[in-house]
Amino acid sequence: MFNILSFIETKRDGLHHDEASLKTFVSALLDGRVADYQASAWLMAVYFRGLDDDELRAFTLALADSGRRVHFPPALQPVDKHSTGGVGDKTTLVLVPLVAAAGLPVAKLSGPGLGFTGGTVDKLEAIPNFQSHLPLERFVSQVASIGCAVSGHSLDLAPAEGRFYSLRDVTATVPSVPLIASSIVSKKLAGGAGGFVFDVKCGDGAFMDDLEKARYLARALVDLSRSHGKRSLALVTDMDQPLGRWVGNASEVLEALAVLQGKGPEDTRELCLILGGAMVFLGGRARSLEEGRDLCRRLIDEGKGLEKMEQLLLAQGVSAEVVAAPHRFLPKPSKRWDIRADCSGWLCRLEARAIGEAVKVMGGGRMRKDDAIDPAVSVELHRKRGESIETGDLLMSLHYNDEARLGDGKAFLRRAFTVGEKPQKRPLVLDRIID
Repeated sequence: MFNILSFIETKRDGLHHDEASLKTFVSALLDGRVADYQASAWLMAVYFRGLDDDELRAFTLALADSGRRVHFPPALQPVDKHSTGGVGDKTTLVLVPLVAAAGLPVAKLSGPGLGFTGGTVDKLEAIPNFQSHLPLERFVSQVASIGCAVSGHSLDLAPAEGRFYSLRDVTATVPSVPLIASSIVSKKLAGGAGGFVFDVKCGDGAFMDDLEKARYLARALVDLSRSHGKRSLALVTDMDQPLGRWVGNASEVLEALAVLQGKGPEDTRELCLILGGAMVFLGGRARSLEEGRDLCRRLIDEGKGLEKMEQLLLAQGVSAEVVAAPHRFLPKPSKRWDIRADCSGWLCRLEARAIGEAVKVMGGGRMRKDDAIDPAVSVELHRKRGESIETGDLLMSLHYNDEARLGDGKAFLRRAFTVGEKPQKRPLVLDRIID
């Protein structure tokens, strides 16, 4: 019989769990032998005491094995990319078709937005009739047939991870590197890909706002993936300001399509090339990160990434009419509110978190998990950090529908920027961890 009190005491006292006890603990939470309050007590003990390498590996495996796993045919070795969450981060929308166009299968399981950050599934659901939740068998067959698929996470995959995550969210134990790493990697293992590229965001608009903490998480993700026999690498990337010029679900879809068309903002395009190059390198289609980046650039220039995106949309239920002219069919806002500069100087701060919160409170994100999203809500950034400003210049535009929410949105955006001295330039990639 499993003794949950003794199990909690073991971690409370900083002692070691063996693999069998961790596996039993995970299954006991799912079948009701362990109460939520007991699991919460253990999570707090882990928050303070941590997990050693063997414990972390065993706990992650137990989470991954708590439900079904996706199995791809031996001839397919798909790669996956995971972002720890950022504001305006639409890179997945570009990378899935772009890397598939390089001949490397991409199997992407994504979740909804979390907090002030947007989710890939939410963005894609702004496209009329996009089927965002595929049965696992269809998910696998689509990767085999066209080289890529994007789907929301199935509840059958790593269900214990979902239980633990919901408890972490309400017990102040989210910012624990072992718990974050086990959450991410367990879902990746269940998703069936052969290799992972981790985009660990760092800055004001990320859950890791300190570079050393972000590096620590990046190393933990790579080491944990290797312990389970998976190839991986991690890039620590800047999130002190939003990525691109648009934040909001429908607008980010259009910006991603612009990148695939060879246009779009420079920072979004460059980060997509860097991450795409990393995926292509990890999947063996390039001999170096630089060669992978060059290949991705060529595929965009030749229109191959856009062609693959059109295949993906058609395969997942979008009509040919929408695929041909998405700007005509994606939801549009009815109202607009502008912020202009009241002095000259340089835009020295553009707070990503405040902008993400503005989109959320205006209806572009969820205040509660069952809230409906207004995909038309967005913030348009007319200036980015480091650009010169003159009095009266247009800085930001809030596009929205619900007038009753405007006061809250304005409050966030008014504190999201500072005009002053020219800031020091911060690179897109702050560090990289290669297995």
